[in-house]
Amino acid sequence: MKRNRPRSISVIVAALSISVLTSHQLFAGESVIKYGEDPATGLKSWLWDNDGFYLELKQRLPDQTRAYFESRGFDQASTEIAGTSCVFQTMMKNSSSDSSLRLTADLTEWRVVSGNTKQSMLLREYWQKLWLDRQQSESARIAFEWSLLPTKVQYDINDYNWGMTSYGLPPGSQFDLLFSWYRNGKKYNGRINNVICAEDIHPDPPPQ
Repeated sequence: MKRNRPRSISVIVAALSISVLTSHQLFAGESVIKYGEDPATGLKSWLWDNDGFYLELKQRLPDQTRAYFESRGFDQASTEIAGTSCVFQTMMKNSSSDSSLRLTADLTEWRVVSGNTKQSMLLREYWQKLWLDRQQSESARIAFEWSLLPTKVQYDINDYNWGMTSYGLPPGSQFDLLFSWYRNGKKYNGRINNVICAEDIHPDPPPQ
């Protein structure tokens, strides 16, 4: 049976209009993790800001990702792979108050823990090979690569990136994210528990 497709990106955007998040705080050791949920869409977010490292994860519905990449030239089967790979809108930032502290992070060191499995994230290098194997156009591959956070980043104070991250789990899955970063060469580790991939639901746009 053919699944209903979103009519356009504008429909997806309208259905997921921005609103104020409700949030509460979860304590992990001495670190505070802020959890939020958009009351209009039900999409959830997780925020870590500790030891000069700011990390924010916001759920993306699979339909958002499907529509985004279909409009950039991917075939429908490939957008289905991307859309159901647990994609988050993600921000990383050097939030230190000390301008001398440079922050770096290498996403190849990060791990996704789900049940009894521990795996790597799906990074730019993984997707590059997959899209080449699936013979997607060069312009589509470039659009996808630049939509994702870089595998390795380096930030001076207040530098940041927005981009997508993908975790290789089915919609609705739950996982813990183990991550690390470096400040002037010293390694720090963090963990956000009970992160949830967005469900594969298809909300209607709000009434006009």
